[in-house]
Amino acid sequence: MSATVWTDRPELSSIAGAALRFAARFWFAAAVIGQTIFLVYVAAFYGGAAIGGNMKAWNGVGYRPGATLNNVTVAAHLALAVVIMLGGPLQLIPKLRSYAPAFHRWNGRVYMVAVFLTSVAGLYMVWAKPKPTHLVPHLGISLDALLIITFAALALRRAMQRDMRAHRRWALRLFIVVNAGWFFRVMLMLWVFVHRGPAGFDPESFTGPFINFISFADYLLPLAVLELYLRTGERGSANGRLALAAGLLLLTVAMGIGIFAASMVLWLPRI
Repeated sequence: MSATVWTDRPELSSIAGAALRFAARFWFAAAVIGQTIFLVYVAAFYGGAAIGGNMKAWNGVGYRPGATLNNVTVAAHLALAVVIMLGGPLQLIPKLRSYAPAFHRWNGRVYMVAVFLTSVAGLYMVWAKPKPTHLVPHLGISLDALLIITFAALALRRAMQRDMRAHRRWALRLFIVVNAGWFFRVMLMLWVFVHRGPAGFDPESFTGPFINFISFADYLLPLAVLELYLRTGERGSANGRLALAAGLLLLTVAMGIGIFAASMVLWLPRI
């Protein structure tokens, strides 16, 4: 009997590891699909508006007629967002890192510069308004920007030290906080979908308890899940990895619903 138990343990551990890897890849694939839809929307809607001279379409992202510095910052923020959404997922594909290390290094450098500049631009856009409003969401955005700069610096430092294990962990954390704006929209639309309409916030003023909550949760919750994944994947038991794999699959399904709702309501109709 003891021989059977000892034989089953390695098998269970192998199954648990495979299940967790599959769940993580499934989540990543769903996220990339959702971010690609968002990327197409940003490029088509805002780029098309700029080409057509319809700058009023940019009002929702902070465009102000006559405010040259502000408007240049907004344009840079949007352009850099496209660069980030294109380059970010490519950095996390293991086979691409293995087969094209030079591309990985140069894409990483461009990505680091882009996330730093867009964070600075985001801070300017939030706090340079004549009368800043929505204090709690602005604090959430500001903390995210500071985390982006910090994680980017730590990822770069570990890469320069040739500590690839630590570099990978900080790069994953960076990927999460960089995509807070995307997570915000997906979480918001999931919430609206579940409640069949706005709940906990005013859709006109875009204020309320839920908006305050999600302004921090859009990156802190995914970060918490990532930390659980990293720790469980390395030191967790087989049962713990199986439980996390199941939880991650459920979270991916929920994220998929949010992506679908955001695509149908916010993005695709405006392309």
